[in-house]
Amino acid sequence: MSKKQRAYVDHVEQNGLPNPQKGGHVKISSYYTDSLYRLRKNLVAMVCAGIVILLILTAIFAPLLSPYDPNAQNLKLKLALPSAQHPLGTDEYGRDILSRIIYGTRISLLVGVVVSLIDMVLGVVMGSLAGYFGGWVDTCISRTIEILAAFPDILFAALITTFLGHSLFNIFIALGVVGWAQTARLIRGQVMQLKEREYTEAATASGATSAWMITKHLIPNCISTIIITVSMNIPAAILLEASLSFLGLGVSPPTSSWGSMIYFAKLYIRTVPSVSIFPGLAIMITVLAFNILGDGLRDALDPRLKA
Repeated sequence: MSKKQRAYVDHVEQNGLPNPQKGGHVKISSYYTDSLYRLRKNLVAMVCAGIVILLILTAIFAPLLSPYDPNAQNLKLKLALPSAQHPLGTDEYGRDILSRIIYGTRISLLVGVVVSLIDMVLGVVMGSLAGYFGGWVDTCISRTIEILAAFPDILFAALITTFLGHSLFNIFIALGVVGWAQTARLIRGQVMQLKEREYTEAATASGATSAWMITKHLIPNCISTIIITVSMNIPAAILLEASLSFLGLGVSPPTSSWGSMIYFAKLYIRTVPSVSIFPGLAIMITVLAFNILGDGLRDALDPRLKA
């Protein structure tokens, strides 16, 4: 084998691709194809991806999967233990806990996705402007980020929802306002590095406008960071929504929410612990699945790391 062939094989092995000398088949592929290949090698991340897909399907087909109406009350069966009729038992109003957990998946995933999209849009825009223009623009945005970072997210979100009122739309606003700062900080740092690259200097010298530079050269090169940030923001938003609901500041009853289920079940945690344990497990599994999947995406999308 020549030195050039040996160097190519080493490059292939370092990037987690099949080795042609060991019977593997190598073909020229894109960055995201290689990233998908590295992600598929991460067994734990793939299991968590399967859990996330299962949660999404549960939210979509909740009316078909739910054995009962989540808001149907039967006081004769209140605080019933798990049984064949009610696999996870019933709550203080005799409502089926399994049905409420299934419908609560809709609220949790909706909050996670919508809030993450708000964080992404605000964070990418503000971070790109701060990193590219610098000067007073960077100073104003950076000081705003520092002010938001000075307050605990749950305290700031609780203040906003108390002022605006309890509704799902207001939760979107509250969590979106408190969550974009971290995304903006990451994008700002990456844009400051990218704008010093040769290709950006060449584009500027050729007469490219600031809008063209940001939208065509800088943001596209931050896609991997954006994907990882979104995957991490989803579980954070789900946990914040559950915390607000547990404090009585979430969605209004009788809408099913995992956090509100734990809030109303806290009085019975000693006598009937299953009423609060199962919604807590739903939150734990969902947050862990998204976090581990986010770690797997980070490892797969960063060429300097090996999945």
